[in-house]
Amino acid sequence: MYSKILLAVDGSDHSLRAAKEAITIAGNNGDSQITIVYVADHDDAKNDVLHSGSSVELDLQRRKKLQPVEEKIAEAAIKYRVKILHGSPGPAIVEYANSESFDILVIGSRGLNSLQEMVLGSVSHKVVKRANCPVLIVK
Repeated sequence: MYSKILLAVDGSDHSLRAAKEAITIAGNNGDSQITIVYVADHDDAKNDVLHSGSSVELDLQRRKKLQPVEEKIAEAAIKYRVKILHGSPGPAIVEYANSESFDILVIGSRGLNSLQEMVLGSVSHKVVKRANCPVLIVK
C-alpha cells in the first residue's frame, strides 16, 4: 500500500521511534523504499560551520546523526536513500514531500530544539498542516 515512504529525522530519540514505524510500514510491502530526509537548519548551520574544520567534517557530523536510523533500516533489509535538505525544517520537509509525491510521511512528534518548538510551533504540526500526503506522527 505504501511503497514510497518519507521519513523525516533529526537525530533525536523521537525520530528513531519514527524510523521503527516506517520500517513496520515498509515491511508489509516488499517493494517499499524509505527516503530518509534530514534538514540542515539555517539557524544551526552557521554554528555548525564555525565548529567544524571543513565541509567534509560537517557532512560526517550530519551523517552521524542519521547512522542509528540507517542501521535499523539496513538490518530490516529495506531499500532506502538519504536526502539532506537545507532551510527551515518544516517548510523544507513539506516542499520536498509535495514535490516527490510520497505515499506517506513519517515524523517524530518532537525534535531536538524544544525552545524553538514553544515559540514557533512544532515541525510535525507544520508538516501535517501542509503536506499533501498522509502524515504519521509518532509519539
